[in-house]
Amino acid sequence: MSVSYVLSTAEVAYEMRDPVLAGILSLIVPGVGQLYNGRILAGILWLIFTPGFWIGTGGTLGWICHLVAAYCAYSYAKEHPVRI
Repeated sequence: MSVSYVLSTAEVAYEMRDPVLAGILSLIVPGVGQLYNGRILAGILWLIFTPGFWIGTGGTLGWICHLVAAYCAYSYAKEHPVRI
């Protein structure tokens, strides 16, 4: 006896990560894209370290943190599109 399970379109759409949304979220607030991707620890670390770089370097490394966080969130969501 074989049992097959077919996912409906709504279930598949709900389970997918959107790389663009993850990147935009992290570009606006570094760490939020990681939280969206389910990477809680990485998101919290980005949320903690980025303001430190903004304050400590007068904003220079703050911009770099924003871009790196956005790229990391985008690439993770692109490589791992399905939530587990």
